[in-house]
Amino acid sequence: MRNIPFGDLKRQHEALRPELEEAISRVVTSGWFILGPETRAFEEEFAVYCGAQYCVGVGNGTEAIYLALTALGVGPGDEVICVANAAVYEVLTILQTGATPVCVDVNPQTHNLDPATLAAAITPRTKAIVPVHLYGLPADLPAIMAIAAQHGIPIIEDCAQAHGARIGDQAVGGIGLMSCFSFYPTKNLGALGDGGAVVTSDPHLAEKLRRLRQYGWERKYYSTENNGINSRLDEIQSAVLRVKLRHLPAWNKRRQQIAGMYEDLLTGTSLSLPYVPQGSEHVYHLYVVSHPERNALQARLREQGVGSEVHYPLPAHLQPIYKHIAAPGSLPVTERLAAQVLSLPNFPELTDEEVQIVAHTVREAIKE
Repeated sequence: MRNIPFGDLKRQHEALRPELEEAISRVVTSGWFILGPETRAFEEEFAVYCGAQYCVGVGNGTEAIYLALTALGVGPGDEVICVANAAVYEVLTILQTGATPVCVDVNPQTHNLDPATLAAAITPRTKAIVPVHLYGLPADLPAIMAIAAQHGIPIIEDCAQAHGARIGDQAVGGIGLMSCFSFYPTKNLGALGDGGAVVTSDPHLAEKLRRLRQYGWERKYYSTENNGINSRLDEIQSAVLRVKLRHLPAWNKRRQQIAGMYEDLLTGTSLSLPYVPQGSEHVYHLYVVSHPERNALQARLREQGVGSEVHYPLPAHLQPIYKHIAAPGSLPVTERLAAQVLSLPNFPELTDEEVQIVAHTVREAIKE
């Protein structure tokens, strides 16, 4: 019986144990645990990594999106364009501001927001567009931003799965007006708990975000912003992320190597494999294939001891609580892909032998 996990953070952390323990000990010794020197240093380093001027560390990726929307003044009466195939995070945060989420369909090859669906969704009430770089593949930002610019609409990039992905020479996160990152432990750059950030090159937005993440305070106990919350990246997570940021380029390269092996081993099967447009660099937070008999394939892999996951099984507009945002059948590509996508194991510590076993097991399962 094989036992190949979908993911295994223990392998990564065991290899980094001395570096992580030193970083954590440094924080404990300092006695400073919230918004201190480690967070400031990480914010500076991550902003440089993204090719932006400022990074504002926050509690998690979901709050990063909420804070970015709030910093733009999004609220009741406004509309925000998003997709429905990236779980519920965008829809949830848009609704939290009091605005209305407007979901558009995705490109069948990239699974990202389809620029062809965007123009028709824009109205005088549209306050922002939130494209997701899903699975680690950049959305078609040049086309999306060209349409948005015609209407003066800002772009907030959702980079939660795309740390290090690039369009040409530019890293995602430094392209839109603001960009939101998650440092959930399983991300390409993950903390040892929750964490997130908003990245921008606008100094006024950066200052506003710093106020909003801490109660709306301009200074301690002095509030100047409405809708401020408590959302702070703590010192231990910042120190951990500083360690891991040094390793991120190598980890992304290994994910790309694994993806290349899968492509070599699975080409010619009935699977639809990831598509990468020319000029885009995919960092494969997830290696996602599609198959019309997805559920049977996943069950067979489970029987053979090979882990897999579905990202994501139910689009936001089909969730029981969010059915009011779009009618069933209104996003046909999104709905079809949700029934077919399957994520195979792809993490930097996966061995070549394990990749070959996964691919062989997939090929055998498809034949049955």
